[in-house]
Amino acid sequence: MADVTIREIRTEDAGEVLTLQRAAFVQEALIYGTPSLPALTQTLESLEAELRENLGCVAHLGSRMVGAVRAQRDGDLLLVGRLVIAPDVQGEGIGSRLLTAVERRGTDAGAAVAELFTGSLSEANLRLYRREGYRESQRVPGDDGIEQVFLRKPLNGRSGER
Repeated sequence: MADVTIREIRTEDAGEVLTLQRAAFVQEALIYGTPSLPALTQTLESLEAELRENLGCVAHLGSRMVGAVRAQRDGDLLLVGRLVIAPDVQGEGIGSRLLTAVERRGTDAGAAVAELFTGSLSEANLRLYRREGYRESQRVPGDDGIEQVFLRKPLNGRSGER
């Protein structure tokens, strides 16, 4: 999608990001059999607070927000979270472009390694992250039998070892 523009995320984007997040996570709720996913229950106030100091990015197709990703630096780690793409434009490369943009912002902020996680049943997410160079670093079992899969990627060719 050549006409998609990407820019840094802003606090005033919170309402649009929350709407997009809820639309994008409906499919995840179906996969996991619960409407109680944190992405679906997050409040506007908590999202606004999260965006005050965030290295995330948003993607627009014309005036419409079609993607968002959040990230924060923690030492040498860039903690990437909640990559969301509007359901009708998933599979168009927007997620890859957002990851590239947020990784660049993380590198500029001094991060050496990007880390993210997803649920073990989120096969499309895992395929995207692996295709973008993320490698599994840990699996954490949940009480429900579903694992959280943590993946890491060195930024700027750094090793990513701690």
